[in-house]
Amino acid sequence: MDEVERLGLGSNDTLSNGNRADLDSAKRLAKRLFYLHGFKKCDVARHLSKNNDFSRLVAEEYLRYFNFSEMTLDQALRAFLLEFALTGETQERERILAHFSHQYVQCNSSLTLSEDSVHTLTCALMLLNTDLHGHNVGKRMSCTQFIGNLEGLNSSHDFPKELLKALYNSIKNEKLQWTIDEEELRQSFSELGEQRGGVRRTGSGLVSPSGALLYKTGFLVRKVHADCDGKRTPRGKRGWKTFYAVLKGLILYLQKGEYRPDKQLSDEDLKNAVSIHHSLAIRATDYSKRPNVFYLRTADWRVYLFQAPNAEQMQSWITRINTVAAMFSAPPLPAAIGSQKKFSRPLLPGSASKLSQEEQVQAHEARFRSISTELVQLRSYPPDRKVKGRELEEYRMREEYLEFEKTRYETYSMLLRAKQRCDDDDLSVFEAMLLEESALQRSQSSPTLQEKPSGNGNNSCSRGQGQRHSYRQAVRK
Repeated sequence: MDEVERLGLGSNDTLSNGNRADLDSAKRLAKRLFYLHGFKKCDVARHLSKNNDFSRLVAEEYLRYFNFSEMTLDQALRAFLLEFALTGETQERERILAHFSHQYVQCNSSLTLSEDSVHTLTCALMLLNTDLHGHNVGKRMSCTQFIGNLEGLNSSHDFPKELLKALYNSIKNEKLQWTIDEEELRQSFSELGEQRGGVRRTGSGLVSPSGALLYKTGFLVRKVHADCDGKRTPRGKRGWKTFYAVLKGLILYLQKGEYRPDKQLSDEDLKNAVSIHHSLAIRATDYSKRPNVFYLRTADWRVYLFQAPNAEQMQSWITRINTVAAMFSAPPLPAAIGSQKKFSRPLLPGSASKLSQEEQVQAHEARFRSISTELVQLRSYPPDRKVKGRELEEYRMREEYLEFEKTRYETYSMLLRAKQRCDDDDLSVFEAMLLEESALQRSQSSPTLQEKPSGNGNNSCSRGQGQRHSYRQAVRK
């Protein structure tokens, strides 16, 4: 048993499978998990998902705190998932959902569905939620497809179509909140920016009176080019607008007037703010309508074009945005429960990374190597010329995604390795060092940094000419 689990035990308890002490200990731990006494929401899942008798006892006792009577399945699932963060491998999450299904049936004795059928529906709703609202690339699942996927799975019979339609529409209209970070549930977008900016691992910005770090300010002209998931922004909403930009923590605030520390952010300011976690700023080399333009692609695949006053400011914004994103973007989470046949991007947490600077760069380098390998494997088996158009399109989107992510993690790794060589935490000094090293590549988003060989013999990877990305490549056609 884990040390944390032992916190739920009394000093005189002894554990052996099946005895009274096991049940009493499980009840105490379940109570502490439910009321979060000494635990966080992110701690709960690992105590409910293990494949052993004690974990099953804890899960059963934990679920007893939920009363799902008179609730529809989607209502019960929403209530359940808001109480903790559902994390872990697919089989671990399915064990937790199996306990949920059991409790739901227990609370609704008049239910005509079996426990297995409820579990099947529950997993189907999780998959549907991922398909409709997750970071998928491709067409979303239709109601007809959802119903078709469940044919014959209700104890060898079909589920009532009206039930499936109601569940589909519920998930379509309001996504399940199971992947939302608990800090984000408690804080507004503005407060989130303050908290993230307050992380002082490197001290590379100016400290504002509110405690958040200011990394850069100045005027930028913005154009919204693509909405969430890379969907092209309607033509009437693509106009250029001038803002006073404030890079504060992991938030790029875009304000109508010049920044003042004592100025209260308006609703419009918050609406225009951009979260830069897991983002990448790249010079728009193929955009010729305006000079000094770079694009910013965010974690949810939104694309913005920004015009700076001059080339020096453009490069400064690119370097600082990418450096801050590299320093504080937390490692990606495993992809949500979903179809393995359909390409799904990993979940990118918006909270600031808790890793040390060295751990952070190592995580980026590991991710770069993993994606590079995946890209090579993908290209080793290109689709047959006779393959259907949909499959060919999905292959193309997967390849483009992997290529872009490879560039992003390479950029992050090179910047952080270079920052480790800098004796000063001030980003202005860091930029000057990059210029002195002649590391700026004018045709790319960030400096290509020559990393010194590490102890394990791995050098930083150089970027090939074929890995440049224009702003147009970031937008789905």
